[in-house]
Amino acid sequence: QVQLVESGGGLVQAGGSLRLSCTVSGRTVNSATMAWFRQPPGKEAEFVAAILRTSSTTKYTDSVKGRFTISRDNGKNTVDLQMNNLKPEDSAVYKCASILRGIAPTSSEAYSTWGPGTQVTVSS
Repeated sequence: QVQLVESGGGLVQAGGSLRLSCTVSGRTVNSATMAWFRQPPGKEAEFVAAILRTSSTTKYTDSVKGRFTISRDNGKNTVDLQMNNLKPEDSAVYKCASILRGIAPTSSEAYSTWGPGTQVTVSS
């Protein structure tokens, strides 16, 4: 059974950095396209970033380009999200998700496996 577990969330001041990690068990991390979504309270999940399974091609939503970096560590079987220059509007529950295809949809409905999430709070 495939499981995704996020870690690394917390409270940080605006302008600070956090590194999130999603640990994959039950299959290798490079066998699926991996994505990060975030969900602020009372809102729908929003696509943040993805890394394709067949390459290191990455994709980001416009609001995080230049600040966030998604990467994959095949040795640790993790996918990480380095978040720099954080803003209060980045506050949300961050979740990793996977899809067994070589594409990176921005709709959360396309992803079949999800982690429980980790809270990121950015204070002003």
